[in-house]
Amino acid sequence: MRLSYSDLPGDYIKVPFGDLPAFDKVCVTHGHRIAAVLVEPIQGEGGAQVAPAGYLKALRERCTRRDWLLMLDEIQTGMGRTGKWFAFQHEGIVPDVMTLAKGLGNGVPIGACLARGKAAELFTPGSHGSTFGGNPLACRVGCTVIDIIEQQALVENARVQGQHLLGRLQEVLGGHPQVMQVRGRGLMIGIELREAIPELTRIAAEQHGLLINVTRGKVIRLLPPLVLEAAEVEQIVQGLAASLDSACLNKGLRKRTTSGCTGMTHMR
Repeated sequence: MRLSYSDLPGDYIKVPFGDLPAFDKVCVTHGHRIAAVLVEPIQGEGGAQVAPAGYLKALRERCTRRDWLLMLDEIQTGMGRTGKWFAFQHEGIVPDVMTLAKGLGNGVPIGACLARGKAAELFTPGSHGSTFGGNPLACRVGCTVIDIIEQQALVENARVQGQHLLGRLQEVLGGHPQVMQVRGRGLMIGIELREAIPELTRIAAEQHGLLINVTRGKVIRLLPPLVLEAAEVEQIVQGLAASLDSACLNKGLRKRTTSGCTGMTHMR
């Protein structure tokens, strides 16, 4: 997913997400020029696209074999969002470099770049910094966020409530004529529609008190807080279903006739 920003500086090669044969082809044609591989375990702006099973493990194996760095962008998926501290843990691998932000500060601006092995030796003390780097307030907040997530068992809550939410969304919206797929992991869920329904976000907010986000024009992205409770799961499901029905009527599209999964959904 690369949209609405210019080319990155320097030399890089884009490979379709989850396409291992395409990656292997690049390894053959450009392997001598590659130093690192950067990927999101679950694409956020790309519409909550979960990497295919075994994909990250295959990348890890190929990077290790060729002495490349495996770099993971966990800015959206990290800090318990997917039901584990970091999304790469679902695949049983460890990256060489990982980026964090968003959930690390719980609303306070902070970003972090974690590295291990030879990657950790590339930056020496004082060789890289920024005007706001090492802000003590932001760092203290990050430490407190980690403590609270541990003390309140929020990673496990994200796993349990995420399964509950995904299952209920599949039950209620699986047969909706405008829904192509319900997918996700933990409390990072995407509902892909057949076409864009611009009024959906407004109706959800004004009529049902739901703040939802749409990516790629037609993928409803749900990122509930890690403190989500079971009763709130049902509020989300019913409010979203009603919002989608209302938005479909306004656009002259078919709404739900029955509930239940029709096989178009994908459980992670």
